[in-house]
Amino acid sequence: MKRMQGLSSPPSDRLSAPRVLVADDDETSLCFLGDALHRLGAIVTLSPDGSSALDRARSEIFDLLILDCRMPGGDAESVLRDLRNTHEAHSVCAPAVASSAEIDAQARRRLLAAGFHAVLLKPCTLSDLRDILALAVTDRQKLPLLDDGQALSAGGSPAVVQALRGLFYQELITIDRELETLCQDAKTLEARLHKLRSSCGFCGAISLGEHAASLQQHLKLSHQGAMLPLGEFRQSLRQTIQALGTP
Repeated sequence: MKRMQGLSSPPSDRLSAPRVLVADDDETSLCFLGDALHRLGAIVTLSPDGSSALDRARSEIFDLLILDCRMPGGDAESVLRDLRNTHEAHSVCAPAVASSAEIDAQARRRLLAAGFHAVLLKPCTLSDLRDILALAVTDRQKLPLLDDGQALSAGGSPAVVQALRGLFYQELITIDRELETLCQDAKTLEARLHKLRSSCGFCGAISLGEHAASLQQHLKLSHQGAMLPLGEFRQSLRQTIQALGTP
């Protein structure tokens, strides 16, 4: 089990402001979404149609895409499909949300199956957008696997943290072994992630905590379709296991 070498640097700063691309041909919707996301701390780029949104997503890096289902120059599905097929695009892997003024259950399932992380029904509230914004991928890949400073703040002493990390290590081994089974029931997986985030906080597992929160938010929003944050969560899980197991 990895031992602490005393206090590390203070816990890392909060994630940088997410860059969000919003595409909508309705000027009122575009204005509201842009202003609301800006108030929530995002850096927002607005596009009035599908073709300009695709061009921006190909040439710029965004942490989240919000695409209207009915736009000239390409609807949400066609924009996302073309973007995902352009492997050199700067935002090829950015999480995407489909927005519309009317969405029935069948259309929702189709959009989620097409690769959207969530569906946003308009008109929406600031609270709705806050939930959506939680899907944004910013600097999770740059977060430390283990932050001794945070762990010591929670545990109080190196001995306590060491004991907690021993239990945490076994917990992660179990989750890694049972992950495929957990994924068969979204509610069970979401509940397990909720408990895991507490353990991450006590043990200073910064990266895994953020990836668990991202996957948990995805499950709360959609419960159907492909769980796109799952791969990143699994990778962070195994990296954290390896870090804990390093002498």
